Amino acid sequence: MKQPKLKWAMLVFALGAVMMLGACKKKVAPPPPPPPPPPAAPTASLTANPNTIEKGQSTSLTWQTTNATDVSIDGIGAVQASGSQQVTPADSTTYHLMAKGAGGTQEATARVTVTTPPPPPPPPSATEEELFAQNVRDVFFDYDKSDIRADQQAALQGDIDFLKQHPNINFTVQGHCDERGSTEYNLALGDSRAGAVKNALVQGGVAASRIKTISYGKEKPFCTESNEECWQQNRRGHFVYQK
Repeated sequence: MKQPKLKWAMLVFALGAVMMLGACKKKVAPPPPPPPPPPAAPTASLTANPNTIEKGQSTSLTWQTTNATDVSIDGIGAVQASGSQQVTPADSTTYHLMAKGAGGTQEATARVTVTTPPPPPPPPSATEEELFAQNVRDVFFDYDKSDIRADQQAALQGDIDFLKQHPNINFTVQGHCDERGSTEYNLALGDSRAGAVKNALVQGGVAASRIKTISYGKEKPFCTESNEECWQQNRRGHFVYQK
């Protein structure tokens, strides 16, 4: 009779131990949750297009950031997280972007090179014909005269100086008269006037082979009114460039 009681007691003890172990396991605290991941670090990019400009021109700055709450560009100030803006730097400039967020700070730069534009091209040089027209002056005469007047010497000397500086220019001296007198008389007078101008040029050092003369008398007047002012304009030795 003692052996069944012993077995029964052992069984009760074993069940009690199992229950105690189960109770102990239920009382163990659960492990703490894992810590949250750290905030993501900001990213930033900054470009300039074009990155080389001439002084006075503009370029476009374009930037993009992520994970940033505070974005600024030196020389511009606070800006949106992403965007673009036209800038006109006076000199070569490195633009500096700073992006700040909970995860830290990120920087980006863009260099804009400012060049000085080349000087404008020089105006095209005048042709010999244009220079001739600008510098050679006609010689005027008194009524019924073919000698060079004193007040025409300066103009004549200027002609001589220019023509000596441009030895390849050939030209004609035309003799002209006012309307008074016969056609034949004025043709002869015009010839004398053209000859007087040629002789003065040759004496000044201009080669005679470069000079042709012709008389138009009163047939090709520069002014057609019948008064002294007009007649004075027609009494001349007129220079014509020879192509």
